[in-house]
Amino acid sequence: MNKTLIIGAGIIGMLTARLLRQAGVSVTIIEQGYAGQESSWAGGGILSPLYPWRYSDPVTALAQWGQAHYPDVLADIQQNSGIDPEYLQSGLLYLDIEDELEQALAWEKKFHYPFECLSGDALKAIEPGLSDVSLSGNKQGWLTSSIGQVRNPRLVRALREDLLALGVTIEQQTQALSFISEGEVVKGVLTDKGSFYADQVVVAGGAWSARLLEQWVKAPKIAPVKGQMIVFKAKPGVVSRIVLSKGRYVIPRKDGRVVLGSTLEFNDFDKTTSDTVLEELKQEAYRIIPALRDYPVEKQWAGLRPGSIDGVPYIGEHPELKNLYLNAGHFRNGVVIGLASCQLLVNQLLSQASIVDPKPYLLSEERLVNDCSQIDLRTAI
Repeated sequence: MNKTLIIGAGIIGMLTARLLRQAGVSVTIIEQGYAGQESSWAGGGILSPLYPWRYSDPVTALAQWGQAHYPDVLADIQQNSGIDPEYLQSGLLYLDIEDELEQALAWEKKFHYPFECLSGDALKAIEPGLSDVSLSGNKQGWLTSSIGQVRNPRLVRALREDLLALGVTIEQQTQALSFISEGEVVKGVLTDKGSFYADQVVVAGGAWSARLLEQWVKAPKIAPVKGQMIVFKAKPGVVSRIVLSKGRYVIPRKDGRVVLGSTLEFNDFDKTTSDTVLEELKQEAYRIIPALRDYPVEKQWAGLRPGSIDGVPYIGEHPELKNLYLNAGHFRNGVVIGLASCQLLVNQLLSQASIVDPKPYLLSEERLVNDCSQIDLRTAI
């Protein structure tokens, strides 16, 4: 039986492990902390890029494939694990996109996304809690009813239990130190708890992926981008759909809790939260849904997104070491494009036909940027 070693037990690492194990591959995951407790836990779980027309076609290709397949995969994970990841087709309502309307409509036409234009009374009818500011004048909203969401902490718990039931080994609190190689062929990974050997090694370490790679091979630019979020302990009905306005999103959960996010901060691997951001996020929540003033903020947290230069993840074998693969750099879209990116990588690992054209995601020389000092991730989508 072939053996694959995966570094990183986030959504990307765990979905990759699941697909490989279902194909009969023996899989061990090495995780420096605890499974699913980094950016995979921290995200909002929206199964769509926030502003999909801002992204290149390779991101859209992965997102569309994932959107089509997620409902069945999530149902299977729930059945196998006994944990409900709370998939909910809540729809996504865009506000304040007038300046990008032409671009958004062109994207809608190209990719056949059903946008519905709403204004005035129609907006109030579908989302009564919207603020008067959101509805004033000739404000328009654009609704995509097909967009779903998952509850990240429940999804990663479900995935972990599903993997254990499938026979995947998860080595938690185990730090990968270096690769074990013979010539230009990777044979395994040296960790602080010993050596692990495998036929293939996959680096799926999120924001930490480049830090490990750059010690041994050319590494693409993958940088930590902090996002702070809050959740209100509200009740069902305060808001019914995901609402996106001026870069801030409101996400209603099944139990009534409402998530508000998120910031884009460039502070290396710092995950601390701040009172200043807490107040900023609260005010943004009240601006969009005034009724949230009546409910307490239950929690504030931060996660580190694996930021890539153009938002397109790196998926494929490293050109310098045979049998060393990378699946990282998903930036803000780890959940929505994660399922497809993992399937695409597994297609390569198992020499299968690819679900999408693999070329845009490969670790070509052009994408392996050595000197990134002049590249500012603030320009990324």
